[in-house]
Amino acid sequence: MNRDEKLVSSELVAAVIEEAKDRNVEHAEAFFDREEELSIEVREGEVENLKIAQDAGLGVRVIQSGRLGYAYTTGLTRGDVVGTLEAALANARAASEDAYYTLPQPAKNYPELDIDDSSLGEVSLEEKIELARRIERSGRSFDQLVRITEQVSYEEVRFEIAIANTEGISLTSKGSFCGGVAAFVAGKDGDLQTGFSVDFVRKLKELDVEDIGKEAASKAVRMLGAQRLKTKRVPVIMDPYVVASFLGMMASALSAEAVQKGRSLFAGKVGERVASTEVNIADDGARPGGILSSPFDGEGVPTQRTVLVEGGVLQGFLHNSYTAAKDGVSSTGNAVRGSFQSPPQLGSTNFYLSAGKCKPGEIIRGTGEGFYLTEVMGMHTANPISGDFSLGAAGIWIHNGELTTPVRGMVIAGNILELLDRVDAVGSDLRFFASKGAPTIRVANLTVSGQ
Repeated sequence: MNRDEKLVSSELVAAVIEEAKDRNVEHAEAFFDREEELSIEVREGEVENLKIAQDAGLGVRVIQSGRLGYAYTTGLTRGDVVGTLEAALANARAASEDAYYTLPQPAKNYPELDIDDSSLGEVSLEEKIELARRIERSGRSFDQLVRITEQVSYEEVRFEIAIANTEGISLTSKGSFCGGVAAFVAGKDGDLQTGFSVDFVRKLKELDVEDIGKEAASKAVRMLGAQRLKTKRVPVIMDPYVVASFLGMMASALSAEAVQKGRSLFAGKVGERVASTEVNIADDGARPGGILSSPFDGEGVPTQRTVLVEGGVLQGFLHNSYTAAKDGVSSTGNAVRGSFQSPPQLGSTNFYLSAGKCKPGEIIRGTGEGFYLTEVMGMHTANPISGDFSLGAAGIWIHNGELTTPVRGMVIAGNILELLDRVDAVGSDLRFFASKGAPTIRVANLTVSGQ
């Protein structure tokens, strides 16, 4: 074996498994990841920051006598394979035993997904810079009250993954996604308000850069003149972006790891009603067009759609191989990897609250007096174990079924289970913000604290 020979991805992971078998390693896994990232920030039509980053490496996980070891390298030669495997074995010897460490078997079928956009490599850098400029132009020209570009960027990621293990798994995949971010400040009579928009897609042809700019600008303009109103208990209609923010907290609570560690408000509630009958929540790693869709997860298990809440009833939790072994069930394909530098963790993929049948406008018109919540502040302070939250809130007051006064400086507080129980309308406008998706929803009788 030529230790200095550089290997391509599939050869690299195969070489790890070959070496592991030669050394009689009980269980071994090799994970290769190559990523290319592009970020272009513009302001006033000029490129303010341009970043092109590339990273590639190999992670090796071993299980020997019930002990897990992990090591990684950015070297791509056969010599690096040997050294990394030896380091993983050394780490395993120093680890504690755990009977639930396991590696998955090969599956008969994997979902067929179109997750790679080859056209990204054919579009010039100057054309991509122009995409960012178009986002800014569409926002700044939306209204003369739009005064400042706070942030505008075009982003893209292209990646290649290979995974193999001693159980017989040998898989490769390529993918990409791209998108834009915009934030503008509108001003009038000394009042300044910010609006934000983001959109990421799998295919460049699906990216509407003008829409990103216009949405951010319109959100800034509509909040001009925002007031702080008196405390009221009213129906609260939540914008999809706000609902997606709440889902971020819920995703961790619906993981089997959180349940097993006693850190989930959903522990012990499978088969019970945890939300109104209007609420359906799922995680779908095989969703067509999903930003985190992949034919297999970070361990080589096929991805799938996992129903977590159906008709308000808790159906189960997200699993990787470890948590599944602990509970005596099958993995849901939710082993996720941040990079080759660490072993797979348990996480959500395309996590969403399913669309309902109501049009958003109909929900607003049918509300009478209420609060249309468009922004929450402090979601990181929400407690995923108890479900309690107290958040800064901004939006638009609803009067006689119409959006009227912009409102800022309010507070909404409560518990996520109470909030889910009070959902009485779900919109048909399911929209994804990267990996979290939600439609408009209405929550009956929440206290909106103000003056």
